[in-house]
Amino acid sequence: MNTDSQQVRNIGISAHIDSGKTTLTERILYYTQRIHAMHDVKGKDGVGATMDSMELEKERGITIASAATYCEWRNHEINIIDTPGHVDFTIEVERSLRVLDGAILVLCAVAGVQSQSITVDQQMKRYKVPGIAFVNKCDRSGANPDRVIEQLKEKLGHNAVAIQLPIGLEADFEGVIDLVSMQAVYFEGDKGDTVRHTQIPAEYLSAAQAAREHLIDQASMFSDELTEAVLEEKDVNADLIISAVRQGVIERKLTPVYMGSAYKNKGIQPLLDAVTQLLPCPLDVENEALDMNNSEQPIVLSNDNDKPLVALAFKLEDGPYGQLTYIRVYQGSLTKGDTIVNVRTGKKVKVGRVIRMHADQMEDIDTIYAGYIGALFGVDCASGDSFVAPGITLTMTSMYVPEPVISLAIFSKDNKSETSVAKALGRFTKEDPTFKVFVNPETGDTIISGMGELHLDVYIERMRREYQAEVTTSAPRVAYRETITQKAEFDYIHKKQTGGAGQFGRVSGYMEPVPNEDFVFESKVVGGAIPTQYIAACEKGFRNCLQKGPKMEFPVTGVRIVIDDGASHSVDSSDMAFRAAARGAFLQGYAKAKAVIQEPIMKVVVETPTEFQGAVMSTLNQRRAMIVGSQDEGPFSVIEAQVPLSEMFGYSTDLRSVTKGQAQFTMEFLTYRQVPQAITDELVKKTAAEKKNVA
Repeated sequence: MNTDSQQVRNIGISAHIDSGKTTLTERILYYTQRIHAMHDVKGKDGVGATMDSMELEKERGITIASAATYCEWRNHEINIIDTPGHVDFTIEVERSLRVLDGAILVLCAVAGVQSQSITVDQQMKRYKVPGIAFVNKCDRSGANPDRVIEQLKEKLGHNAVAIQLPIGLEADFEGVIDLVSMQAVYFEGDKGDTVRHTQIPAEYLSAAQAAREHLIDQASMFSDELTEAVLEEKDVNADLIISAVRQGVIERKLTPVYMGSAYKNKGIQPLLDAVTQLLPCPLDVENEALDMNNSEQPIVLSNDNDKPLVALAFKLEDGPYGQLTYIRVYQGSLTKGDTIVNVRTGKKVKVGRVIRMHADQMEDIDTIYAGYIGALFGVDCASGDSFVAPGITLTMTSMYVPEPVISLAIFSKDNKSETSVAKALGRFTKEDPTFKVFVNPETGDTIISGMGELHLDVYIERMRREYQAEVTTSAPRVAYRETITQKAEFDYIHKKQTGGAGQFGRVSGYMEPVPNEDFVFESKVVGGAIPTQYIAACEKGFRNCLQKGPKMEFPVTGVRIVIDDGASHSVDSSDMAFRAAARGAFLQGYAKAKAVIQEPIMKVVVETPTEFQGAVMSTLNQRRAMIVGSQDEGPFSVIEAQVPLSEMFGYSTDLRSVTKGQAQFTMEFLTYRQVPQAITDELVKKTAAEKKNVA
């Protein structure tokens, strides 16, 4: 392991489902000689892709857990994290981007920028991760890299510039033209091992010259030297262009676009060159930590091996030898035998084994240096914990964890399974912050929540396989909410006079709907009508009412409560009295505020072959969907709709059957909206029936 972090690249490969991320990673590992044979994702040869080490991943041909590996290319060490494309596994993408310095955004030459590409791009923006784009599948019929570049500009707002042009497309895709060196590049040999540079074929020359002009024009914004060379009409050399483009990439103001076909082994080596030439090394990226002793003031970390350690545990895995903790070192170095502190718990930990991962195989090493990614064994921590040298109180900024959108009740068949399920749930919740488990206090059911049907399916399947647990699940409960639709006043006196001290408190004011907020509390009490020490108790009393709404016991959101008057008693008033008064006031106001039930609405994007467009639209219409738009992109049609979550259960099965398994959809939470009256009536009936059964 070399200690020069200028030679290190921490990159991720992220994209929409089925754009070819894992196939691309497989090719990268082959060309960098980390593996000696290439396998396919669908695993026709019975092996499956190296990075999909989980049985389930091989069967379904999708990536679930982001795998980490490293390889070497032209004296650079590249740490690659292969991330899932399914929105259900969003957290895997989030936690990977948190520790990356750069990314390759893979796009399909036929489908272009798809719904999930947009989500991934937003995540890259959130963590300010610079990226280069790779247009994959140029060998497929309907491939059109020019259109993909236009979409990068229009849909994602990138300043996308081609660095290569394809030589031929679809079945005639032969190689690429490198606009920097102005050479044609062919990939020969049965695995594309031999890279041959030759002159550009005559029929492509004028297009290549025009494209190079455009590239230089865009790159010169980031280099005075290049601008001068252009103005003086000197010959512009490759190094000048590369350093200008690199500057543009690091500032996230330029996205160079490469082309190829991972499956046909074309265009991978130039992409690896681009990773080493254009993407930032750890020194180019400014990482901040928060100082816990100084009201979380941000502090810029230095990528220096001799400074005190600051590192982030970004992923946990339960391996055959205990818990494996993936860690990225931002400052200092981490050596076997060191004592480090977990900032969240304050506990000291002694570092036992330090390893470097290659998918599911590992190599022992002594030290992880600043800027590197490695893994530790036997360290007890949670995903997102920061580790530091003793005596330091810095913590890395946490990851954004989206709220779960779907829940299932889960039941064990027998006692043995119950123990296994408890073990499995303990492990999964520790590994995955978007997977939540809780026991419903009313029904006693164990409820699991996650980001989508596929997400929960995978975990249930893993319980069966990895823990031999016999489990059944029942219809998920949708996270309904209650809210109010009009302003209502309240004036409530709480008094209780029994032996000893009594209770007295009067609270007066009003409640009104407030969009896009859960709860807002305001006190406009003047003249000490309610003594200041009791205002907090009033707020607490109101807040306690939000967990179960009076209408149907769903959580209440979107309420602003203003108290403007009240009364207290010098002896009988207390925190408890005002909490009770607030509760009474809430119920009094709520009864007049025309409460309604709201349901989660999902943004659903279906991609289907155009011939099934009508059939797909009708499956959505049957589910109370509001269709926002549809557009044809090549042989595919993309339909965007807003659909209530309660109507989306089992949709994947329906969709497969009407499209012969050729369509796919992604779904993410959009907003809450009022439930139509007919559905509210059904819910009331259902709740009443459930209560009757429990009784």
